[in-house]
Amino acid sequence: MGSMLYKSRLYVLGLLVVVLGTVPVWGSDYVLFFCLLFCLYLAFSQMWNLLTGYSGLLALGQQSFIGVGGYTVAVMCNYYGVYVWLSVFLGGVVSVILGLFMSLFIFRMRGVYFGIGTWIFAEALMIWFSNWKFVKYGMGLFIKPTPTPSMAEMYYAAFIVGVGSVVVVYWILRSKLGLGLMAMRDDEDVAATMGVEVFRSKLYCFLVGAFVTGVAAGVIYLFQVFIQPYKAFAIDWTVVLVFIVIIGGIGTIEGPIVGAFIYVFLSQSLAEYFSVSMLILGVIAIVVILAAPKGIMGSLQEKLGFEILSPRRK
Repeated sequence: MGSMLYKSRLYVLGLLVVVLGTVPVWGSDYVLFFCLLFCLYLAFSQMWNLLTGYSGLLALGQQSFIGVGGYTVAVMCNYYGVYVWLSVFLGGVVSVILGLFMSLFIFRMRGVYFGIGTWIFAEALMIWFSNWKFVKYGMGLFIKPTPTPSMAEMYYAAFIVGVGSVVVVYWILRSKLGLGLMAMRDDEDVAATMGVEVFRSKLYCFLVGAFVTGVAAGVIYLFQVFIQPYKAFAIDWTVVLVFIVIIGGIGTIEGPIVGAFIYVFLSQSLAEYFSVSMLILGVIAIVVILAAPKGIMGSLQEKLGFEILSPRRK
């Protein structure tokens, strides 16, 4: 009975992937736009959840990789004429290099100090890019790839990154590394005494998160056409990721999926009320937290045992 239920859930998940993968065939322009945003925010939030929800690394500076990934695409396309999708990939590579540099400093910190350290890096990058003549200071850059990718091409890139982020997180959590990450989250010192290589595990997840975030950022700024440091490195990105993961269910694979859909739906619905949209999203977050402290999927798992992608190995 349990095996049949598990298979039926996988069939439903597979159907959802097929539906998403065929959106350019059957969907309208708005549906394509909506699903593109959903896939990209799914990738961002899965990586934040991997770091904070499963590894216990309070990351408040993921916007560092978002900004660097976006600017890499802009510079490579505008100044060097690099093929657009290679530029997107290089955005992930440069984000990994940045992550390696950051790890030299922030991995000496724990808890909220780690979070503050990542945020300080993002703020420093914002100041640097806004005063860097090469990228036209704070005025920003229009991204001009040659040839310009079609909407369908950008959608499939977002689809691959979004679905790929779920697969990567699922694979990591089902591995020996995943067991070590969850042990670190619960008690880092005890995990170290049990043989978990804490530093290596942290670094691995941090770099994976940097790469996927950088690639997703390249796609989203390719779609938006314009990048500017005060937006690319803004704390607003982290606020959105916290909203998505907390609403959906932190520490669950399905949580960011549900949270990303809710966020994109609400942000589009409230687009004409931009001045108060963040306030409304904050009120919604408070209501959900009060009603379901572990988020939507976290509460469903706790009360009903419902989960589709379990990190536990049978």
